[in-house]
Amino acid sequence: MTSIYDAIKKDHARHRELLDKIADTTGASPERESAWDEFYHDVKSHAAAEEETFYSTLMSETWGQDSARHSVHEHEQMDEIMEELRETDMSSPAWLTRFKVLKHDYEHHMDEEEDEVFTRAKKVIGKEDNDAFGAKFLARKSEEAKLVEKKRKDALED
Repeated sequence: MTSIYDAIKKDHARHRELLDKIADTTGASPERESAWDEFYHDVKSHAAAEEETFYSTLMSETWGQDSARHSVHEHEQMDEIMEELRETDMSSPAWLTRFKVLKHDYEHHMDEEEDEVFTRAKKVIGKEDNDAFGAKFLARKSEEAKLVEKKRKDALED
């Protein structure tokens, strides 16, 4: 089984790889488009699953509420940038400028989550529950992956 922490860290490792790959490409190249598409869909499903299975549990403790809310707020901010990027021509200087902001912010978020949030979470999600939470996270992420485009369409209609 995969613990909740290992599942999230594995996603983060892939997200870091994709961020670097996107940064190392130019214009609207097939490599950039492919890496961006994978990054966009995986981060969307990852964040939703994380909020529903991980952060909702942290919020059950008073001291975890601020930390969880902070992380969810960062998800919202990054989501806005990702939607801007999705609507901007990849070959424009504006796209690369916004992408650099996203890369910086998301790398900071992942580091903060792994260093600070995990420490707090281990007081709520004990070792005996790590694998169960990991399984819930992975199952939810799989479901969320099927909903990314539907959620985006619904948001655009609002």
